[in-house]
Amino acid sequence: MTLAIFDLDNTLINGDSDHAWGEFLVRQGIVDEVTYKSTNDAFYEDYKRGELDIFAYLEFALEPLTRFNMSELENLHKTFMKDFIEGMMQGKARELLEKHRQDGHYLLIITATNLFVTEPIAKALNVDGILATNPEVKDNRYTGKVAGTPCYQHGKVARLETWLKETQETLEGSYFYSDSINDLPLLERVDHPIAVDPCDSLANVANEKSWPIISLRD
Repeated sequence: MTLAIFDLDNTLINGDSDHAWGEFLVRQGIVDEVTYKSTNDAFYEDYKRGELDIFAYLEFALEPLTRFNMSELENLHKTFMKDFIEGMMQGKARELLEKHRQDGHYLLIITATNLFVTEPIAKALNVDGILATNPEVKDNRYTGKVAGTPCYQHGKVARLETWLKETQETLEGSYFYSDSINDLPLLERVDHPIAVDPCDSLANVANEKSWPIISLRD
């Protein structure tokens, strides 16, 4: 089975779902408009530079999930999809997914953004599977902690390697599409790395290594 692996934020969708969830929380009045927004923005800039303290960020980002039960969170996410994510969907991304689907490839999203935020997006994109940072759940509520290895930078490689062992699959013939320099460790592992609307740092690496550079912007 050939794997077609995709980053989510700023790759398949035109925007960052993690940062957008923070914006959504502000708009809903769930978090403080000034301090939460400024902290969310600062973490996002760290991420774009490849300097994010992932554990500090997750402590910040997962705390609001602890305030609600699962039913309440599901309803909030439905509103989030409508108000934020639908506008980030890209026709060219769907076409690319469909091309790989027609070629018989297994479509796998691998993202640093937590599974609560991203799983409904993956379902909307009709992919075969998703690996994301897993928020810890106890007694059917989020604890605000992380379960296992965050799916970020080298953590993406570690999580994928575990998945490969569990599924008895390999990276032979594999593709990986990403916009971010944070994904360099995984881009260097696959047979077909492709930079998608890349940040400047990744564009420089892609040019040096003669990797394809494409755009999915509509």
